[in-house]
Amino acid sequence: MTQTAIPFLFMRGGTSRGPYFQRKDLPQDLDVLSNVLVQVVGSGNATNIDGLGGGTAVTTKVAMLSPSTRDDADVDYFFAQVSVEDRLVDYGPTCGNILVGVGPAAIEMGLVKAVDGVTTVRIHSVNTSSLVEAQIQTPGGFVSYEGDVEIAGVPNASAPVALNFLDVVGSRTKKLLPAGAPTITVDGTEVSCVDVAMPMVIGRARDFGITGYETPAELDANKALYEKIEKVRLEAGKLMGLGDVTKSVVPKFGLMSEAQNDGNFSVRYFMPWNCHPSLAVTGSQCLAACSLIPGTIAERIAKPVDTSPSRIRIEHPAGIMDVTVDFERADDGFKFNSAGLVRTARMIARGDVMVSKSIFSNEEAEASS
Repeated sequence: MTQTAIPFLFMRGGTSRGPYFQRKDLPQDLDVLSNVLVQVVGSGNATNIDGLGGGTAVTTKVAMLSPSTRDDADVDYFFAQVSVEDRLVDYGPTCGNILVGVGPAAIEMGLVKAVDGVTTVRIHSVNTSSLVEAQIQTPGGFVSYEGDVEIAGVPNASAPVALNFLDVVGSRTKKLLPAGAPTITVDGTEVSCVDVAMPMVIGRARDFGITGYETPAELDANKALYEKIEKVRLEAGKLMGLGDVTKSVVPKFGLMSEAQNDGNFSVRYFMPWNCHPSLAVTGSQCLAACSLIPGTIAERIAKPVDTSPSRIRIEHPAGIMDVTVDFERADDGFKFNSAGLVRTARMIARGDVMVSKSIFSNEEAEASS
C-alpha cells in the first residue's frame, strides 16, 4: 500500500469541527506532523477537496489527545490550526470550541473511563499550559450526544458539555495586559491588548470604519478593513511580546460595538484573516475579561457588571454566547479568576484517514540519520 491509515474521530466541538487523533498515532517530529496534517485537511485548495477540511478556518482544526503528563489532569490536548489554502500549520494557539469535544473524544478513545451519570474530565491544554474542567453526560457509562441544549451557530440540540476554564490569564504572554496598559494607540487607532485564554487585540468597530453589526460575508468582502486590521495586529503583536506574527493566527482580533438586544456588548471576531461565523470560546473569555477591566475599549462599550460571579452575554453574528465570569476588583487592581461556559459536541464519524506513506518514511529517515 502507498498510504498509511490513521485512526480518528470526526467531531463537532462547539461551532468548529475536525479530526481528533491520539497523539501516539501521529509523527512526533513537528515538521513531519505538519506535512501529515496538511494532507489530512487538504490544505492548499480553497475547498480542501483532497482532505477532510471544509474550506473555512473553523473546519480545518485538529485535536491530538494523549494521557496527561500532569498530575492534576486526565488528558493532554494538543491543538493545530491548519490553514485553508496556504499549507501552513500553527501550533501557537488553542481552540476552545474544538476543546468542547475533547472530553467526549477522550472517553470514546478509552483515555478516560466514564462513570454512570456525569464524568468530569480535567484537560491540560498543551499549547497554552492551561487547565480546563469538562463535565460530560455519560448515562450508563457511555457518552450521550442527545439533549435539549442549543447553541448559536449549530442547527440541532445536543447534550450539554459544561466547561470551567482555570488559570487562563496570560495564556501566551504571562500577562493580563501584555502591552502594559489598558489601551494603547497603534497606527493612530486606540486598541486594548488582553491575554485571557487567547491573546487578542480589541478595538471599537466604528474606529475601523464599520458599524460592528455587518455579516461575516460583508466584512470578508471589505479588503480595506482587513488591511487596517492586519497593520494594527502586526504592530500590536510586537508590543505584546509575540514578535513577528505575520504567519501566526495569534493574536486574534475583535471589533466591538454596543449591544443591540439584551447582551452586554456586540462583537465581530476575526481569526484573524476572516470573520468568525459566530464566536470562539477562547475569544469569548478574553472579550468578557476585557469588558471588566477598567480603562479598556471593551469596558467603555459594555453594559456594566458589578457582582462576581456574573453572566456576560456576548452578541455575535449567529446569536448570543453566555460566559460566566469570576473576578475580583480591588484598590490594587483587577483579578480574573475563571470563566465557565456550556457548549455541545457531537461525534460525526469514526474510522481511518489515509495519508501518503512517504510522509511517514521521511520521519523514519530523519530518525536514522
